[in-house]
Amino acid sequence: MLKKISFLFFLLFLHIDTTANESQDAKTDILFLKIQELEAEVANLRNQIESQNYLIEKLIEESLDNSEDINDQTEILALNADLRFRGIEDPKSKEQVYKAATTALEKQEFEKALNLFKYFVESFNDDEKTPLAYFWLGEISLINNDYDESENYYMDLISLYPNHYRIPLAHKKIGDIYLKNDDQKAAKVKYNFVVREYPNNTASSLALQLLKNME
Repeated sequence: MLKKISFLFFLLFLHIDTTANESQDAKTDILFLKIQELEAEVANLRNQIESQNYLIEKLIEESLDNSEDINDQTEILALNADLRFRGIEDPKSKEQVYKAATTALEKQEFEKALNLFKYFVESFNDDEKTPLAYFWLGEISLINNDYDESENYYMDLISLYPNHYRIPLAHKKIGDIYLKNDDQKAAKVKYNFVVREYPNNTASSLALQLLKNME
C-alpha cells in the first residue's frame, strides 16, 4: 500500500520543473507545505515516518520531446553490464539511456530502471545527469529496502558532487535509512546536521518535521 502511495507522489513530482538554483516561489512553498502535512498524517497513523518512499521530487527538466524513440537495441545494450562506452561519449546514446531509465522508473519497472541508471553512471560522464542518476539509484534501492546499497549511492553522490543541489536531500535520505534501521540516535544526528547546515533548503524542513515526530 505504501509503495502505491509513494509512487502517486512520485508521479506528481516527476512533473515539477526544478532548477539547480531552486528559487522557490509562493506556489512551490504551498506545495511543499502540503507534502509536510501529509508526512505528519502518515506519522500519526503508523507512528513512524515513511517519507523516503513518496518525497521524490522532479530533479531537473528532462523534456526530450525532439529526441528519437528509444529502440530495443539501445535498451539491450544498456542492460548488458559487460558493455562499456567510456571515452566514446555518444551524446545520442547517453540521452537515450537516461531517457530509458527515467521512463522505466515512471512505469515502476524498478529493476530495469536500476540497471539502466547503473549502466549510465558506469558508462558516461555527464555533470548534469550523472549526479541525478546516483540520486535515483539511492532512491530505487531505498524503495527496494536495500538500505546498505542505498546509503552507498547517496554517499557516492555526496563525495563525488559535494556542491550539487541534491546534497541536502541526500543527507536527509541517509537519516531516513538510519531511522528504518531503528537507529534513532544516528537518524537524529543526521537530521540535525541537515537542519543546521542547510537551513534554507526544503530538506531541512522535512528533517525538522521528522525530528518533531521522533520526540
